[in-house]
Amino acid sequence: QVQLVESGGGLVQPGGSLRLSCAASESGVRFNAVRWYRQAPGKQRELVAHITMYGDTSYADSVKGRFTISSDNAKYTVYLQMNSLNAEDTAVYFCNADRIYVNYRVFTDVWGQGTQVTVSS
Repeated sequence: QVQLVESGGGLVQPGGSLRLSCAASESGVRFNAVRWYRQAPGKQRELVAHITMYGDTSYADSVKGRFTISSDNAKYTVYLQMNSLNAEDTAVYFCNADRIYVNYRVFTDVWGQGTQVTVSS
């Protein structure tokens, strides 16, 4: 079973930046599309950003202009660059791939374990 591993979370001051990474546990993978979600305490999981295999991107209104999703196919990794962070961005961030192709195998709806982002002074 291929896995997604998030990293890059942590504590940052308001106005600061973080870059999250979502890496596949195996090499040679291809993603159909990858999404970043976040879930704050007591709130529903929210879709933050989305990137397709063609490089098309979309963002939640709350993060447009501040967050950027990108992919490095050579490293089998998707990134979420987060700038101008504020307290409302505090949440656990998860990446999700709807399909991952590895050789002749296909894995669907694969989630990472999540990484905590805390924005506080």
